[in-house]
Amino acid sequence: MSKNNKAQTETKKKVIIPIAIFALLFLGIGIGMGYFKKNLYTVMKVPDFELTDQNNKKITNKDMLGKVYLVEFFFSRCPTICPVMNRNMRFIEDEVNSPEFGIVSISIDPENDTPAALKEHAKRVGAKSPDWHFLTGDRDYIGKLADQFNIYVGDKEDESESLNHSGMIALVDKEGNIRCRYNKDNMPILYYSGLNYEDPEGKTPKLNGKYHPDREILIEDIKKLLK
Repeated sequence: MSKNNKAQTETKKKVIIPIAIFALLFLGIGIGMGYFKKNLYTVMKVPDFELTDQNNKKITNKDMLGKVYLVEFFFSRCPTICPVMNRNMRFIEDEVNSPEFGIVSISIDPENDTPAALKEHAKRVGAKSPDWHFLTGDRDYIGKLADQFNIYVGDKEDESESLNHSGMIALVDKEGNIRCRYNKDNMPILYYSGLNYEDPEGKTPKLNGKYHPDREILIEDIKKLLK
């Protein structure tokens, strides 16, 4: 090979190799982005719980194994976000429509939310599934359970705060793991919002808002876990 040909070959290698490296890098980024979009992050094991449902039946986290389910904290007399959350749960129940799907709604007002009161509430909400459990029990226990879920519930001892709670929802897989999707920055969102919003991006909560961005992605993620 002549010196000129050899030099040309070396020059081509110097150009082609970096291009190939960048191509592989972008391919890897693309695959990674696809992974984050398709796969769900494992937040933690669902905390152990044992509470009583609207049918006076003891329900534990072990009873829910083998089902994909949602967990929310609420109370039946709540005049603000709870009805919104319950309506969004009802919508999800219809959209998912699977015997392997359930909902766990835990009351933070057990003094008033007896099993009988919760049974009436379930009728008002229109709950259909036998695996939608409205749960009640000891308030101290429920407060500690909310802490274990990392979902905010007000301090029982503070009258102005005791019935305050978050509008966040935990998604649990069939093996009892709390799961979530990644956001646009590839960070796990941890929990989903059960609220309505006045904007499609879900930045401004509004009780009668017409947008439910987290409700839509939650349905998608439930269906992923049911496959």
